[in-house]
Amino acid sequence: MCPARGQIILLGIVLGIVWPTAGWCAASVPEGYRVVAAEYGIPYTVLYAIAMTESGVGSNDDGVRRPWPWTLNVAGRGHVYPSREAAWEALNTFIARGERSIDIGLMQVNWRYHKDKLGDTWQALDPYYNLRVGAVILRQCFEQRRDWWAGVGCYHAPADTARAERYRSRVVGHWQRLAANG
Repeated sequence: MCPARGQIILLGIVLGIVWPTAGWCAASVPEGYRVVAAEYGIPYTVLYAIAMTESGVGSNDDGVRRPWPWTLNVAGRGHVYPSREAAWEALNTFIARGERSIDIGLMQVNWRYHKDKLGDTWQALDPYYNLRVGAVILRQCFEQRRDWWAGVGCYHAPADTARAERYRSRVVGHWQRLAANG
């Protein structure tokens, strides 16, 4: 447990504040997420909760759920690969078959809508590059909505309020579970 976690939560309750980073131990979120979040002025806890929602799978022998960088979602069907090379080969095969609605990597950035940001397929599967592209999209959503949780919904469904709300709820659920395990 984080040393001051209880005091932070109590202060938030007393003040009626729910800030996306309250209640998390810094060690709960891997360093790469914290670095990229800082680069784009995003709460690192929000960025990590999105990655958990988008590409979280049980990994290694410990069964702990973590974002997985070599994850694809093709037309609503998830695919998890053991390596960047395997994901890259599959991604190129899907594109060659004419698939365009493909979510890629840690942040599940959609190829159809963000191909220009993703660059080529190999670059799209680079974990840090994918994380940065996702951060750019989230930051743009925040700039439009001026609220982090509304920005989270926009990240997934900018033009569909109902889908955005359902997605936001899933991300908040990951955030709360991680915060509880701080």
